[in-house]
Amino acid sequence: MPKDWKKPKPTPAEKAKAAADAYKVIARNKKAAHEYHLEEKFEAGIVLSGTEVKALRQGRASLSEAWVEIENGEIWLIRANIPEYAQGTWTNHAPTRKRKLLMHRSEILSLGMKVQAKGYTIVPLELYFLGGRVKVQIALARGKQEWDKRQALREKQDAREAQRAMRAYARRG
Repeated sequence: MPKDWKKPKPTPAEKAKAAADAYKVIARNKKAAHEYHLEEKFEAGIVLSGTEVKALRQGRASLSEAWVEIENGEIWLIRANIPEYAQGTWTNHAPTRKRKLLMHRSEILSLGMKVQAKGYTIVPLELYFLGGRVKVQIALARGKQEWDKRQALREKQDAREAQRAMRAYARRG
């Protein structure tokens, strides 16, 4: 290629496609990693109404009180809070309604078998846009004991102190 050759500027359609394909997080369940040992992670689609998508595009959602259940071979997201769309009319959705998740039947069956084992549950971790569609990252999890939580906090604090000490040493030397 010649030295003076420049890459052409992207068209508005190309910019829009790149923005639609981007990974944009809407909501995270930050408590999940503290409360549970996360074993396997899965990605699922979610069935939403139009006003729910518009509310999510505004970045309004909460997964802090949500959980996932399997009923009759279908997987459901329970108590995820997507507030009503401000400009919506009588067609607005219920904020904490039960929402169906979309996964392959084999994945649902394997999750169902593992959840029936004692101590396992399914928790939502993230709600995000991927390629213009809303996805939910869920995890097969086992609850932590109180001492597990304290130990994890202690390890995190020790790692933070070690990082500070290394930075201080690097500045001096």
